[in-house]
Amino acid sequence: MTVKITEHSVPADAARIRQEVFVDEQGFVDEFDEADERSVHFVMYDGDEPVATLRYFDEGEGSVHVGRVAVKRQRRGEGLGRYLMEYAFKKAKEAGAEAMSVSAQEDKSGFYLSCGFEPTGRRFFEQGCPHVDMIKKL
Repeated sequence: MTVKITEHSVPADAARIRQEVFVDEQGFVDEFDEADERSVHFVMYDGDEPVATLRYFDEGEGSVHVGRVAVKRQRRGEGLGRYLMEYAFKKAKEAGAEAMSVSAQEDKSGFYLSCGFEPTGRRFFEQGCPHVDMIKKL
């Protein structure tokens, strides 16, 4: 597996994975936003095939916010999401971040718990989907 990192614009491979997962599968409408332009984007490849993506951006005060974590449907269950998260933790820490936050879809919060995130207690709806804010010290 290799990971490519791009800053300040959504790589085409990341856009395709996010479209497939968040728009086509989950029905979200507002997938791409202004945060994409200030984010660091990660795309994981198996050979030439893009299989997973995520982004994070600086929140200030030593914290980054991770989001848009997506693994192609046919590749789920292989540990790719965890591998990519661990890689992002390492890169964020190398860049000086002390913490990482996420606004997780509530039904995906178990994944984030297993990656070391803890709920902050804030729950909200985004595009009709329940979310929970979580944080991890790096």
